[in-house]
Amino acid sequence: MNGVSQARPEGNSDTSPPPSTSTPPYRRTVQTTIETVDANSISFRPPSSTKPGVHPFENPILTVSSEETRLALESAAELLLGGQCVAFPTETVYGLGADATCTAAVRSIYAAKSRPADNPLIVHISSLKQLRTLLPKPFAAARLPTLASASEEDPVEEETIPKVYLPLIEKFWPGPLTILLPLPSPSPLSPNVTSIQTTFAARMPGHPIALALSAISGLPLAAPSANASGKPSPTKAKHVYTDLHGKIPLIIDGGSANVGLESTVVDGLHYPPAVLRPGGISAEEIRACGGVWKDVIVAKRDAEEGEIPRAPGMKYKHYSPRAGVVLYDVGANPPSGRDLMVPAKYLWRVGIVRTRTWKKGFAEEELRKCMQSGDGDQKQIEIFEESLGSDGKDIGRGLFAVLRDLDEKGVDVIHVEGIDEMDEGLAVMNRLGKAASVVVRKVT
Repeated sequence: MNGVSQARPEGNSDTSPPPSTSTPPYRRTVQTTIETVDANSISFRPPSSTKPGVHPFENPILTVSSEETRLALESAAELLLGGQCVAFPTETVYGLGADATCTAAVRSIYAAKSRPADNPLIVHISSLKQLRTLLPKPFAAARLPTLASASEEDPVEEETIPKVYLPLIEKFWPGPLTILLPLPSPSPLSPNVTSIQTTFAARMPGHPIALALSAISGLPLAAPSANASGKPSPTKAKHVYTDLHGKIPLIIDGGSANVGLESTVVDGLHYPPAVLRPGGISAEEIRACGGVWKDVIVAKRDAEEGEIPRAPGMKYKHYSPRAGVVLYDVGANPPSGRDLMVPAKYLWRVGIVRTRTWKKGFAEEELRKCMQSGDGDQKQIEIFEESLGSDGKDIGRGLFAVLRDLDEKGVDVIHVEGIDEMDEGLAVMNRLGKAASVVVRKVT
């Protein structure tokens, strides 16, 4: 692989020098550069010596056909090796990555985002070989299910990845699935990654740029979404720039995120296994893996006040635009003309986000009827209507971008039509529930 070398900052050593009285680098205003990269020029392949049944990302070989892209990735890797953070695309949303083994680097993520210190981070890796360097040794002997077809005479090396996760790794990695893993003691990871938990969260992203940055730098990358904490997650480079310009040195623009929702987080270290955060892989898809995963449950309870969350997205209000969000459960009546006007000022901008049943233009019609009946005050109401379509994947892909777009238009309130909590709908409603100030239930 193409690599770079640079002296790395002090990480978790107790002998690090005392803090400087000057302003830390991650709190200074920096010039933020956007660098466009061609994701299609990046590819991975397993070594020719790979045995049948071995995962293709056990220890893949990276190839970058574009010289411009290679140089851009190497420059980004130099920043990461120097303890700085870089924003980059993943298949889910844009992430803000830094060296997961360097405490100063990880702290720069929290500072740039204004992220609560007890909200743990997900570690992004580019190979199973890299993941094993972060795990206790040994955990349990195991092999990928496909290895059953290999010769019984082949030696079976002791596996450090918990056996329960191997079916998920085979089916979903690289991809939008995060697994909870045992934390060794001592751990190479910065303690700021795990927030005093005895586990850490890891995933292998399905985007070539994210994989390439980890592979070229040789670093596991701690990377939450690249937004100001609490705001809608960014699915485009311009969203990152809106939130974090002047706070990070580099944003890599690789186009729009394909999934649009963060990864699914699962805990297979306990029975029954649980989905801690719904995301890009549905609970139904996980159950289809069989074994203990057919019994997977969805954790309904978020972390309480004073409780450390087991995974990102389990405690704090998230995904919220500046405008107030009113979420309508499936079957609830859509907003009436009066609902759209209250508590209206003289000039009131209203966002409408339709999915499956609200009819195009209904809000304008409701306002017109309200005015004609004399129920409405003489106020100027502007309606900004957006449709996410009816397909669950399309709704998930476009949700955060629509919330941000309506914010940019200066709306005062956003009325959102909810969807059934099946398949992708569970993750969509999880995000909307955390963003909403008001939830309108169906009247039975």
